Amino acid sequence: MSSLLEVRGLCKTYAIGKNKIEVLSGIDLKLEVATTTALVGASGAGKSTLLHVLGALDRPSAGTVSFEGKDIFAQNDRELANFRNKSIGFVFQFHHLLSEFSALENVMMPALIARVPKAEARNMAEELLTDVGLAHRLSHRPGELSGGEQQRVAIARALVLSPALLLADEPTGNLDMKTSEGVHAVLSDLQQKKGLTLVVVTHNEHLAAAMGRIVRLIDGKLE
Repeated sequence: MSSLLEVRGLCKTYAIGKNKIEVLSGIDLKLEVATTTALVGASGAGKSTLLHVLGALDRPSAGTVSFEGKDIFAQNDRELANFRNKSIGFVFQFHHLLSEFSALENVMMPALIARVPKAEARNMAEELLTDVGLAHRLSHRPGELSGGEQQRVAIARALVLSPALLLADEPTGNLDMKTSEGVHAVLSDLQQKKGLTLVVVTHNEHLAAAMGRIVRLIDGKLE
């Protein structure tokens, strides 16, 4: 099995006044193609920070992050933004959908920003919304959808440009148990159907147990 993403000696430090806070320290991690990983640990352990660095939303203070053998942070900010938009999908605890747009328009948005022709973007979005069980809710705005439906739209939006890596930060943290199970099933089905490499930060034991591997972050270091 080939490696999609590899992290070596990753450190992340923040300066607060004259003090330096080390959030991540000497992280080594390898993610194989089409595998699933749960990232668990106590609040404040650095899980979201690690996810943000893996997703190129934040630069490390030291160490390397390689995607398909290439150091992603050797790129300038514009190149990095282009890489991130095409290669990585993000799902957060709060869906961050645009309230004035329909479910279909929200899912189309990343494709339109990437200058995909509108008709093609629409077809891509419709297919994904069908995959997440929302073919009947295309024209509904976020305020007309349940919490679970909103999160399914967010998952579809994250995948519209067919990224190889999907990063999910507490994707069910704001949902009840039954709704969470539905979102888990959607993530699992899409991961298998599309051959995604999936990393999920979660406190949900059932979601973590369903992943192929569990890694634990303790005080900025991987167990």
